Amino acid sequence: MTQDQRLNFLVRRFREDARDYQNIPTGETAEERRTILRSLMNIRMPGMLDQETMDIQDAYLLERNAEKGIVSPSEIETVAASLGSSHPFAPVLSIWQGDITRLAADAIVNAANSQMLGCFVPMHTCIDNCIHTYAGVQLRAECHRQMRALRRKYGADYEQPTAVPMLTGGYNLPAKHVIHVVGPIVQGSLSPALEADLASCYRNVLDLCREHELRTVAFCCISTGVFRFPNDRAAEIAVETVTRWLEQNNGQIDRVIFNVFKEEDLALYGKLLCGR
Repeated sequence: MTQDQRLNFLVRRFREDARDYQNIPTGETAEERRTILRSLMNIRMPGMLDQETMDIQDAYLLERNAEKGIVSPSEIETVAASLGSSHPFAPVLSIWQGDITRLAADAIVNAANSQMLGCFVPMHTCIDNCIHTYAGVQLRAECHRQMRALRRKYGADYEQPTAVPMLTGGYNLPAKHVIHVVGPIVQGSLSPALEADLASCYRNVLDLCREHELRTVAFCCISTGVFRFPNDRAAEIAVETVTRWLEQNNGQIDRVIFNVFKEEDLALYGKLLCGR
């Protein structure tokens, strides 16, 4: 089956599976069909599909991820090489600008919401939506299983607390695992408590990596964007917290990648890590 045939099959199958959207147009071009498929995946509630559809979805997504270009941590320069940094952990730290779903790290970090099921807004550009899209429906299903178990333990109203990470598989992503963490939301002015919560996000994710022997991890810019944490202070906290953790856990991790998308964040991390 060609990639175009897989796409056509999946659009048809996901449309049939979406009770309220069975009559939407399937699109005339491949790009239109990719948009429709992603949108249908985004709105789909947790759960698996029949085995044939799952197999075709996996083959399609693996090819899509290959088409985007898979990037190994070993291909990304450390700040020692890229910036000539004298930071004490310059050989361990990297800054990489691009799509985090391309990274073949042991773990990539997802900025999740407290429901931990991904973003249900079709084609939303948030990292939560992107990660769930390219991992496949298995990721939302696993998140749902873990949350259901937590609700049995803590009550039906349980939501994932800020800075408590959840580890899942990466499924069709190049990354082996996804670590989902809920960052603090800035609703008014920035406070010391919010800054402490953001530091806990980075520290707790690294603790989880150490616990599961994950040697390479890529952090997104947690809590910036729609969670309204100021980009400059968020970058400072990220670098400060990761540096302190490495001081206390030297040799426990091989590479920490600060994944950025915006030019603003690239400049901020570059200034903080230039080490001169």
